[in-house]
This record gives sequence, C-alpha cells and structure tokens, in this order.
Amino acid sequence: MTIALAIHGGCGTLPKSEMSEAEWAEARADLAASLRAGWAILTKGGAAVDAVEAAVRVMEDSVHFNAGYGAAFNAEGEHELDASIMDGATLAAGAVAAVKRIRNPISAAKALMLRGDPLLLVGPSADTFAAHEGLDIVENGHFSTERRRKNLSSMKIRELVGTAGEASEAEKHGTVGAVALDAAGHLAAATSTGGYTNKPVGRVGDSPIIGAGTYARDGRCAVSGTGKGEFFIRYCVGHELASLIGYKGLGLEEASAAVLGELTAHKIGAGLVAIDADGTIVAPYNTQGMYRGWVTPDGLVHVATHADVEIAGQA
Repeated sequence: MTIALAIHGGCGTLPKSEMSEAEWAEARADLAASLRAGWAILTKGGAAVDAVEAAVRVMEDSVHFNAGYGAAFNAEGEHELDASIMDGATLAAGAVAAVKRIRNPISAAKALMLRGDPLLLVGPSADTFAAHEGLDIVENGHFSTERRRKNLSSMKIRELVGTAGEASEAEKHGTVGAVALDAAGHLAAATSTGGYTNKPVGRVGDSPIIGAGTYARDGRCAVSGTGKGEFFIRYCVGHELASLIGYKGLGLEEASAAVLGELTAHKIGAGLVAIDADGTIVAPYNTQGMYRGWVTPDGLVHVATHADVEIAGQA
C-alpha cells in the first residue's frame, strides 16, 4: 500500500536576503528532520495521525517556524498558540487554542482527540489539561526569539503610521502543518501556529478550526493550510477542498488549484499541502515562498523555501 507525507512551515517566507545561507540551510535541515520523523512512523506501518504529530512536533521545536519555539508575539508581547489534528479514518479531531505554556500544542490536540470530548479547549483550561496529561509545560518565554521580537516592534510602528496592511506575509503570519497517508489507506492532517504578529490578545485563527486550516477524510484528502486565518475560516478552505473532490469528482491538483485560485482572486496570501487517497501530493502557494517538503515513493526527501526544490537525501 502507498504511503505519503508532506509538510509546510508556512507561506510567510522571508526574502532570501533576510537570512544568511547558513540560516536557510538550517531551516531546510529542520524541514528534512520533520519529514524523517513522520516517515519513520509510516515505514514501520504506523498510523498517519501519529506521523503528522511527529512531523509537526519537530517544527514546533525549531526556531525557524511560527509555531512553538519561535512563535509570533501578540499585542501584549506574549505567545498564544493554536493547533489541531484530525484522523481521516474516523473524523475524530482535537484542537487547542490560545495556549501559553504547552511546549508542543499539537500533542495536546492529539490527547484531546484520543479523549474524545471535548474536541476544542482554549486558554488556561487547555494548559491545565496538557499538564494533567503529562505533556511538557514551559514558561511563556520559552517560545520567544529576538527575530520575533523585532517583528513585533516593526508591526507596532506600522500600526502607528498606518502601513500595517502593507506588511509582507513573512512579517505577519506563519504556520506549520503535515498531511499523511498510511499503509492502511488512512489520511490525517495536523496544523500548529503562533498566529500573526501583534494579534489581539485572545485571537484564534484557522489552525485549530476543523474544516478551515485542518481537515482529513479518508477517500478524499488531508489538508493543512497557511495564511491569514480569518480568510481560511470564511472560505472553509480545508472542507472546501475535500468537497470538490468528494462531490464534484475533481482530482487533487484541480481542486487545490480552484481553492487557491479563489483566494488569489481576492488578494489573499495563502498556501497549503494536501494528499489524496492515492498518495498524490500538492503544495501550492501564491506568496513569495513557502517552507515545504515531501517524501517521494523512492524515499527521497524534498525540501524548499522558495521556488527551487532541494533533494535532502533518503528519508
């Protein structure tokens, strides 16, 4: 049976000139590490839902992505994190939002999914739940980086002079996500984010909203999105993609092009990764770049930040 795995690290990719080649190499290495973590589970016959959790955890622990360590600051200089996960075999899902102390929010989302009820927990209640589950709990400052602090200062200035709307995707947004198909034919998706820079306290985006930033359904597709969450919620991006496949009979490439095309027509910066029941992978985006990667059937790891795709060895 075919197995497949794809990831993204957000469409808020910096211009190449903003980081050294060594830093870009580190980001690509972390993408490759994420893929290898998920692929190791799939090749041993493990479940897609476990593979996407493992892949996302690696990116949550990387300084290069807006999730977990390295997450964006809200308007008060704190981090509030969102995440969700969905099992396409059962439509079971779990999500957390506006959490401040969970090192790996995706694992808290999975713990909620396994519990079965509730599906979504927010704020201190989610932090407390994670602690009771024995997950790693950290101080909020664990997630802070100097780059994100500078981004916050820049957005505060833009807000004062009225140019916040002109900020690039890299200055504003960022998300990580993974989608997988396992040997049993089951699909899964997972997404995690720090939200956008200078967001209002308590703001929740699309990443923990099933059917918006995350969706998986066997026989159709698994999808994880990246971009301004409010638009992903309005357009129900994840469910829309699955519906075009399930109800209109479109292939994954055609369906994803239609969904991204509608967002592009409304000048919405966005990207996504998706896998269908046959293991077809797509990773379209309409921004300057998107951190992304996938493993081909021959086991080769492919990673990219901008247009060029690099082969990073065997999984």
